[in-house]
Amino acid sequence: MNEKQPNPNTPDAAPTAAVPATSRRKFLTGAATAAAAASTLPVELFAQVAGSDEIKVGMIGCGGRNSGAIVQNLTANDGARLVAVADAFQDKIDGTGPRGKGLPAIQAQLEKQGKGGQVDVPAGRQYAGFDAYKQVIDQVDLVCIATPPGFRPIHFDYAVQAGKHVFMEKPVCVDAWGFNKVIEAAKMADQKNLKVVVGLQRHYQTVYLEAFKQVHENKAIGDIVSAQAWWNGNRPWIIDRQPEWSEMEYQMRNWYHFNWLCGDHIAEQHVHNLDVINWFVSGDSVAGGNPTIAQGMGGRAGTEPRTVGEIFDHHYVEFRYGAEHNNVVLNSQCRHIKGCMNKVAEEIRGTEGICYLSNGLITDYKGNVKWQHRTARGEKDPDPYQVEHDRLYQHIREDKPVNNAYYGAKSSFTSVFGRLATYSGKEIKWDDAIASNFSIAPANYAFDAEAPVKPGENGEYAIAIPGEWPLPWKA
Repeated sequence: MNEKQPNPNTPDAAPTAAVPATSRRKFLTGAATAAAAASTLPVELFAQVAGSDEIKVGMIGCGGRNSGAIVQNLTANDGARLVAVADAFQDKIDGTGPRGKGLPAIQAQLEKQGKGGQVDVPAGRQYAGFDAYKQVIDQVDLVCIATPPGFRPIHFDYAVQAGKHVFMEKPVCVDAWGFNKVIEAAKMADQKNLKVVVGLQRHYQTVYLEAFKQVHENKAIGDIVSAQAWWNGNRPWIIDRQPEWSEMEYQMRNWYHFNWLCGDHIAEQHVHNLDVINWFVSGDSVAGGNPTIAQGMGGRAGTEPRTVGEIFDHHYVEFRYGAEHNNVVLNSQCRHIKGCMNKVAEEIRGTEGICYLSNGLITDYKGNVKWQHRTARGEKDPDPYQVEHDRLYQHIREDKPVNNAYYGAKSSFTSVFGRLATYSGKEIKWDDAIASNFSIAPANYAFDAEAPVKPGENGEYAIAIPGEWPLPWKA
């Protein structure tokens, strides 16, 4: 891997300060040491014994998404038991903090389903803090990870080194260092016969799977030539700053609004749509694909105060794929501004027709229907959020390979790639961005540590100015 690092002296206009990857490597030293003994064991000892339903499950991140994911995970296997949980904040575990659901909500939901006995997490197996993930991973067979995305590479790498099956939410990285770390860990997971599922649930949704067959097996739209993708809606939440919080705690509580934690909303939400286009354009359901060039525009329209955070509220990106993918052009847009058109969808155009993926519909260019999925007639697919956990356990029981980390990493970095293009206003090359191995993480992980970005004297955070914001590897 190219170890070249960006200049950490990023100008004030930059919304994040790049730090050397060695900072993260130093943080991970303990993780690597703790997992070293496990990494030398025979491969067959890492995977759960095929055919067994008895699996100890751990949960890292106790917010709303993982509270739902863990219920789905336990629902998928009557023999699974939630035995340990971790979060940066104890009040998130207890369900008493801002937006926290935690263990009480999980227990209540499973009791409604008659599965309350699948939760066995006494106080002694509840861990809070930045290093809490290690204590959970060390004592389980499978871990569900849904913390702020900036931590995903660290947590995934530790879980794989320790030989654990993984479900992890998207996106799986927010910078090039994270992308490279996830790819390295994915290769190790293959070597250890570990099963990895990423929460890009459209890969487990019937309408998308059947549309993929129509496009690639039946050639229903001919050769793909272009695509459109949208995630236009409203900003989901903001948590008010409390006077007793450090800057690091404020950013952790408001992780959606800081790039080192969420990657901007182009990564946190629009990654779903970008993932679908990568999947369909590449025709590869395992490794996925990626654009090679990106350029775009975006900014902050001023619909919320700059005291909240640093991310944009709108992005438009033109992604271009390589010659091996027919030089397809993707026009991508995402927006979080009230009162505007809301739309979450993907559309793929070919030489002989158009595939409206979210509608389960393929037409020719005169509007004649060539294919229609049952969802277009008002019928429902099985819940893909549940199906992805069902499939994870199926692959464990049958000892069949599944590793979504490859396309998860490519799609996650596609969103980062777009952010680099909109923040800088420059045309960006994929290979340059990956090779830079740039990192936007803090030097240290602690609530009294220095945060990667800070508000000015007026309490406002700097917002990237296209044309002035330097690319991390050129700063």
